[in-house]
Formats: sequence, C-alpha cells, structure tokens
Amino acid sequence: MDTDVAASADLIRLEEQYGAHNYHPLDVVIDRARGVWVWDVEGRKYLDFLAAYSAVNQGHCHPRIVAALKEQADRVTLTSRAFRNDQLGPLCAQLCELTGYARFLPMNSGAEAVETAIKAARKWAHTVKGVPEDRGEILVFAGNFHGRTTTIVGFSSEEQYRKGFGPFTPGFRLLPYGDAEAVERAITPETVAVLVEPIQGEGGIVSPPAGFLRRLRELATANRFLLAVDEIQSGLGRTGKLFCFEHEGIRPDIVVIGKALGGGCVPISGILADDEVMGVFAPGDHGSTFGGNPLACAVARTAIKVLIDEGMVENSARLGAYFIERLRSLKAKKIKEVRGKGLWIGVELTPEAGGARRFCEELQREGLLCKETHVNIIRFAPPLVITRAEIDWAMERIVKVLG
Repeated sequence: MDTDVAASADLIRLEEQYGAHNYHPLDVVIDRARGVWVWDVEGRKYLDFLAAYSAVNQGHCHPRIVAALKEQADRVTLTSRAFRNDQLGPLCAQLCELTGYARFLPMNSGAEAVETAIKAARKWAHTVKGVPEDRGEILVFAGNFHGRTTTIVGFSSEEQYRKGFGPFTPGFRLLPYGDAEAVERAITPETVAVLVEPIQGEGGIVSPPAGFLRRLRELATANRFLLAVDEIQSGLGRTGKLFCFEHEGIRPDIVVIGKALGGGCVPISGILADDEVMGVFAPGDHGSTFGGNPLACAVARTAIKVLIDEGMVENSARLGAYFIERLRSLKAKKIKEVRGKGLWIGVELTPEAGGARRFCEELQREGLLCKETHVNIIRFAPPLVITRAEIDWAMERIVKVLG
C-alpha cells in the first residue's frame, strides 16, 4: 500500500485522540499480513512474534480459513440461538470427536468462556455435589490471567487489574501457583473447582513444577470437585501438544478454549466438558447472542482442520525446542532466564537491563514484533507455521539487540 510517510503518525494520532487509553501498543500501524509476516502502512515488513496472543496460531490470513470466512459470509452470518444453523452442530461434533469430550458450549471471547466455566462449576456443585447455594468456593492461583471481566479481575493477584473496579464477586481463594500442598490444605467440603492455566502466559510464560497438574487431578477426583483448565492461550498447538495439559497425561473436567479457535479471523470460544457438567444447563440458564454464530463456527471448523492437516502442532514442538535451545545458548548478561514450551517462550531479563519495553522497541526497529510483560519479560510466540529459516532470521535480530 502506497502512502506518504506521515500515514502512521496520523493514524496513531487519531487513535490517541479518539480512542480509550487502555492499551500501550508499540507504534507500528499494520495494514496487511500473511503467514508470519506483517506490513505497516508505509510498506515496512515485520516478523510477527506475538501471533495476537496465540489467536493467530495458523498464521495471518490463512487461505483456507479466509475462503471459509468468505463463503459463509455470503450465505448467513448470524441467526442467534433462537434458531438453529447448519454450522454449529458440525463444529460441536468435530471438537468432541477430536478431544473426547461429550459436549461443547460456544461463546465469543476468552473471558466469556471462563465465566461460562465458573457458572458451570458452581451450578454443578449446587445441583450435583450438594454444596449449599451461594457457598461454593473456586481455588485459583497467584499470577493468573483469565480475562478482564469484573468477576475475573476480582481474583487476580495483579493490583493494576483490580484497582478501581471493586467491589468484587466472592467465592474465590487465591493460592500460590504450582504449590499442590497449598491446594490440598485449602480444600473444604464447599470446594467447587480449581481453575488453572497449565502455563501462565500473561504471567511471563511461567510453568508449574512437573507433576503439579497430575496432583490437581488426583485431588479433584479424591475430593469430588472439578478441574477446570484454561487453555485459551496454551491450547490448540501452542506448546507442541493440542492442549498443554496433555504433557502431564491428565484429563480435566472442563477445558476452556478460544483465541486460535477463530483462526485469527473471528472471535469464538467455549468450554468442553462431559454430560455430568454440561447437563446442569437448561434452556434460559446461560447464553450469548453471537455465541455459536454460523460465521464463527464455519471459520472454527476450518481453523481446526488446517491446524491438524498441516502439522502445526508438531511444528510447534519441533521448532520450539530448536528456538529455546538457540536462545539459551546466547549467554547474554542481560538475560536472566529463558523458559517455555513449544513456540511459547519467555525471556526474562535481569533488573539491570532496564525493562523489556525498550528491547521490544529496538526489535521492532529491526523488523521483529514482540511484546513485554511484567516489566522484565519478553514474550516470543510466533504463528505455528513459522519455518526454521525464519527463526534463524529472527535470532540474528535478537542477538543484535540482546547480545
């Protein structure tokens, strides 16, 4: 796209003047994307190393996904759940056959899906387990990020996410992440569920100790409460398995999915569970005008197919291990730790490095787009279609900036 050199500055000015200031993006204005690459309005090319927080696992504008989007957009986009459509049933069947769960409940955003999991767990506890009404408690973890609704930020340990938004919904107990003994001590007859990210993405790509998820599964089974795993960012191939919990060989009671389910084109999310949990919902208990809309379902059906057909999960495992090894070989004084799984990697810098933001800005100038989190951590999460040669290209820039 040919524009004058002031185009980016003008667009940034409009956003700053007329938009709410609830984000602090890098000052790059993207107007075109394909695969792992994006271009700004002046035509400069960048390698996308964030993949829209895992929503673009299949790569930008994947031709099969875009074709499904266009075809469905020409037919019907929205019916609401007042009527049926020809895409929702096939999507539910596809997801259930792929994952082994009995049912799928569709929503739109990740936060909506987490709220759905919370409602399902509470209603299951009251109607099946016999916990008294308004007494159930869900165990959650410090460093969590499950979304931005008032209920969800109410059980965040991040002060900025909470400040000014109270009063908050009761019924959550915050525990140290990765501490199975703390979970065991916190269990009561009124424990409804434990809600956990298998790796904390927003927290800085933080993994719990090996065996933590297995122990949560054991405790949930022994004490008859639900294990709900938030796979919104970690799922659909990001860590080298279809779901991150598969690395520990467990089966949660509720799996929360989103982001890459929409193939980077439309928002769609939901929860997977068996009949004992899903059976608590009756008509009128829960819903969404756009949840399960035919446009999103058609896109999701193709997004799942290309993820599997094109070996993107295996590519994440193979190239993630390669990328992590190369990053760890840097031995740069600025780097405190490199951690991750698959193509989901956090590079934690030393406090003396002066924060991750300036390095993200420098990498932008070198043609590599990534994002900082928690002051000192750079996240690297490219689309799962990336090649070894493209990782090598990125490493040249990373070496230049981080040494």
